[in-house]
Amino acid sequence: MIDLQRLATYKTSFAFFSRHLIYPDKIDFHPSLLEEAFDENHPSIHSIQTYWSLMHQYSLDEIQEMYTATFDFEKNNTLFMTYHKFEDGKERGQMLAQIKAIYEMFELDMEETELSDYLPLICEFFYVAIWDQKLWSKKFLGLLLAVLEDGTFHLSQSLKKQDSPYYYLIQGLRECFKSCIQVEASNHERT
Repeated sequence: MIDLQRLATYKTSFAFFSRHLIYPDKIDFHPSLLEEAFDENHPSIHSIQTYWSLMHQYSLDEIQEMYTATFDFEKNNTLFMTYHKFEDGKERGQMLAQIKAIYEMFELDMEETELSDYLPLICEFFYVAIWDQKLWSKKFLGLLLAVLEDGTFHLSQSLKKQDSPYYYLIQGLRECFKSCIQVEASNHERT
């Protein structure tokens, strides 16, 4: 079950993740962005601080080159969250349609040229979407979190093998969304 209230408190964190998963710009590394998105009690703070300090060892040109080498030329580092599970199969097309339908249910439009499982787009969705405590919100947001869980697991494993600073960004994202998942007690534990 998803804690929608907690998920809402991390909206600025999702904006940070989205910004740092697209082609880098100088403004993305302004300290105010970090301060706005993470406080000392944030579940991702240690991973994000590690990412931040590693990235600040590089020039902007080096970061841009690293981004391109990491995400554009390395198949195992795809930012398309359903690719590892489905590759280009029919099931992936169905999942992409489901994700796009979720965006539409929350009255958000996406570019026709974008695929709905693009990680920066999913993070942006969690930043801008407005949800309430209704059960259907939990169901559909849960599906998106499951897509994130699956896709970022493969991505983080690949980035870790490459000793990439982006590993810590993805780890931070995983820590953030996992902290919004409530584990329900089993019937045995309730009695």
